Amino acid sequence: MEALLNNTASCIALAASGVFFMVGLLTGLWKYLCMRRSPQAQAPHYVSIAHRAALMYAFSAQLLAVFAACSAFSATVNILAVIPPLLFFGVALMHYIQLGRSTDSNNSLRDTADKAGAYRVLNMLAAAEIGGFSVLLLGFFGRLLN
Repeated sequence: MEALLNNTASCIALAASGVFFMVGLLTGLWKYLCMRRSPQAQAPHYVSIAHRAALMYAFSAQLLAVFAACSAFSATVNILAVIPPLLFFGVALMHYIQLGRSTDSNNSLRDTADKAGAYRVLNMLAAAEIGGFSVLLLGFFGRLLN
């Protein structure tokens, strides 16, 4: 536990995990209230997605915290590896919540007016999430091999 708390990158990821988990709990309440009001007992599509994504991102952030704590790389490298995935998790959650509030779509990519912009954001998201975790994973294996 001390390895997690004495590591800045891990603390950032754990703090984000707590925020994402709380968002998951709150969106779960939102989903439940929507289901109660719906004659079909269903929440809007993106309300459900926001709820599930927040819970998954909470646990994903915990994985980032553990891998950052176990990395052989410097604190600066680990911080720079942890922040981009967390930022994009947060951006995705805000987008899902916005779509859940509007209830206009069940497929935001299909229904967007700016497909090129949406693809750019998704490309950046993939690079940030995969790239950040790749650095942490390499740092973990580097520590194992030392």
